[in-house]
Amino acid sequence: MKKVGIVMGSDSDLPVVRKAIDTLASFGVPYEVHIFSAHRTPEEASVFASEARKNGFGAIIAAAGMAAHLAGALAARTTLPVIGIPCSSNKLDGLDALLSTVQMPSGIPVATVAVDGAVNAALIAIQILGVTDAELAAKLDAKRASDAEKVLQKNAAVEAEFNK
Repeated sequence: MKKVGIVMGSDSDLPVVRKAIDTLASFGVPYEVHIFSAHRTPEEASVFASEARKNGFGAIIAAAGMAAHLAGALAARTTLPVIGIPCSSNKLDGLDALLSTVQMPSGIPVATVAVDGAVNAALIAIQILGVTDAELAAKLDAKRASDAEKVLQKNAAVEAEFNK
């Protein structure tokens, strides 16, 4: 199975990124976690992205706040899918990071999730890998069914309490 690269711009992003790590682990998807800055360690970030396919990665998740150029910098160096997680900050609650991540020029796409949306970033990576991995796709189907069942159980409880 291909692995997922998880890159954060700073260790301050780790509380958000940990949710992606936990989600990937729950599906049995292998991953590697790194801290590379688009601005402070551009060479290391570039090498990671440009060698990612050769190193067995199938997708990259990039988490960054504020200027949030990391996902775009990585996407510029690989044709693997890059999923950006804009991280909230104490400045603009993540709006700056969201706009920096989602406003990519034509030709260098970054799939972008909600501010601090690490679980969805991991699920998108899993869906990408699941295109060629039937076992992983079945796990996604089971999760969706389980999630639906939980909602229906809550609906039944609310209906029983209020719809008499």
